[in-house]
Amino acid sequence: METDGTTPPPAGETKATPLPAGTRLLHIGPHKTGTTAIQGALFAARERLPEYGVEFPAHTRHPMEAALAACARPAMMGDTEPTDRHWSRLLERVRATGARTSVISSEFFADAPDDATIARVVEQLGGNRVHVLVTLRPLARIMPSQWQQYVQNGLRMGYEDWLEHMLRRPPYEKPNPSFWRRHRHDRLVERWAGAVGVERVTVVVVDDRDRGGLLRTFETLLGLPGNLLRPVPDTANRSLTLAETEMLRNLNIEFRGNGLPDALYSRLVRGGAVLHMKNTCSPTSRDVKIPTPRWAVEEACAIGAETAGRIGALGVRVLGDPALLSAVPEQPDRPDQPEQTDRPEKPDRPERPAEGGSAEARIAPEAAARALYGALAAAASLTGGAAPARSVHQTPSKELVRVLGHRCPRRLGRR
Repeated sequence: METDGTTPPPAGETKATPLPAGTRLLHIGPHKTGTTAIQGALFAARERLPEYGVEFPAHTRHPMEAALAACARPAMMGDTEPTDRHWSRLLERVRATGARTSVISSEFFADAPDDATIARVVEQLGGNRVHVLVTLRPLARIMPSQWQQYVQNGLRMGYEDWLEHMLRRPPYEKPNPSFWRRHRHDRLVERWAGAVGVERVTVVVVDDRDRGGLLRTFETLLGLPGNLLRPVPDTANRSLTLAETEMLRNLNIEFRGNGLPDALYSRLVRGGAVLHMKNTCSPTSRDVKIPTPRWAVEEACAIGAETAGRIGALGVRVLGDPALLSAVPEQPDRPDQPEQTDRPEKPDRPERPAEGGSAEARIAPEAAARALYGALAAAASLTGGAAPARSVHQTPSKELVRVLGHRCPRRLGRR
């Protein structure tokens, strides 16, 4: 492989050291491994990065459409289909960075369907200048987060049934064939190492106990000063609670059963109800989290142990503790959004069940009202209705309920 005169870190090295100047760092995720946090921090710092010889060429926080187009993958349910133009525009921006270091991040690169696609993406991004970065978390922690994300894209299957299909029913391709392409992490690393060489792959095992660790690792790899990359709050990316996910899953059943168009789902459900609920409702300690049954945790941890062993044998650089990939979680994941301690507790809401157990997941009336308002507000915008004079984030819950019965239906009725 031809080089540009700089020396990449030796294969198998476990210490974070800066990448050669002029590297095009391609962060491929996969999903649910801290990608949104990294993308948000890089985008927020994009105007300062050139001071240190680094560019963030994407014009948005996450160039999702470009990555989907590059990998010939479909859009999320009801969204506008990505085109080659999305990808070519990103490539133009990458080429415009010249000899400087650049960083491109999208978890959808992990969905590349075959080796030929991966080879093409690498070649178009700069060939031997490309260094692939893979971030990993334990599969046992990824599974509940990934299931609720699939529900946000229209999935109608319950969590335990979904786990049965993913872990116990070969060939493990239904209902989500993308899952193991993303999350059989040893094979993911092997596929990309085959395109760039093991010396140009870095695997970062994320330690959830060290909230700033991933940002610090990116700073080191890119040669940036400490604390230049800062966390960017993103309530819209938090995971749904069990009750919120079950509400949406049942809505998906009704939606599909009545043959409504996918575009309506994208605009009113995902971009209206769900987005508004996430932005305005913070889960509390009494919200039921998504509990993973013990059998599924054990199987996920066994896969994690096998994965760690195979990645170690590949000879790529691994940063972090590979043993974390097979560690048994002490308790089910909390939603991604930190708990708001200044919110009053609601004693009538159920406690989190014991791991693997069951509980009646009841959604709070406030969350249901805000979700419904989000859908109605999105519907009003479709017909050209004016935006509210005051931000809905500042509207008290009681007034939101009153608005549900008056403002949006009245606007819709006038059209």
